[in-house]
Amino acid sequence: MQYFTSDTHFFHERLLGMSEFAPRPFLNVEDMNDTIVNNWNARVKDGDVVYHLGDIAILHTRPEKKAYQEIFEVLNSLNGRLVLIKGNHDPRNLFKYLEKNNYQVDNAGHNKFEFHDVGVLIKMNHVQYYMTHYPMMMGIVKQIINLHGHIHHSSVPIKEDINVGVDTPETDYLDNKPPFGTPFSQQEIEKMVAGKRMDFMKRK
Repeated sequence: MQYFTSDTHFFHERLLGMSEFAPRPFLNVEDMNDTIVNNWNARVKDGDVVYHLGDIAILHTRPEKKAYQEIFEVLNSLNGRLVLIKGNHDPRNLFKYLEKNNYQVDNAGHNKFEFHDVGVLIKMNHVQYYMTHYPMMMGIVKQIINLHGHIHHSSVPIKEDINVGVDTPETDYLDNKPPFGTPFSQQEIEKMVAGKRMDFMKRK
C-alpha cells in the first residue's frame, strides 16, 4: 500500500497549542511525537510505502549529530519505507545522516529511506500525482494532481492542488477524518481530489 503525508514537524515546540496556522493542542513535543507515531503505525504496515512531502522535524539540540540521532530514532520507529521529499525545514545534513544510517528492509533490496530534493511523480488509477513540498501552480492540466505540504492549515485555491500535511483542512472532503498524524491512503487522496473538484464546480 502507498500512503502520503507531510509536515510532521517532530520535536517542533513552537507549533504546540491552538493557532490558525497549525493547530496542535499538545502539552509537549513528546505527546505530539507519540501521537503521530502511534496513529501512523496503526495504519501503515512494514511492507507499505509512505511518501513524506517534507518538513520532517525541527530540533535545535546541540551538537547537531545528537539532534539527527533523535530524529532518526523517531523515523526508525515508523512502520513502512519512507520516501522523503526535502522540505524547507529539512537540512541537507539531516538527509546525509539518514543516508549514512540507512539500511535494507526486505529481500527486494529496498532501503528504509529514499531521498528526493524536489519531487516525485507517480501514477495511480490513470492519474499522475506530482508530489512536492511547496504547492505548485501548474496551469491548465489534465489528469495531473499536485500533492503538497508546507502551508499547514491552509488550502490552495486551485482544485488540482491537494494539501496532504498533518494539519490540512482538506480532510473536510472526507467522510471520516483520520486521527492526527495518520498518513492518507490512496482512497482518501482520491476522495479529497473529487471533493475539491466538486467544491470548485459549485462555485461557478
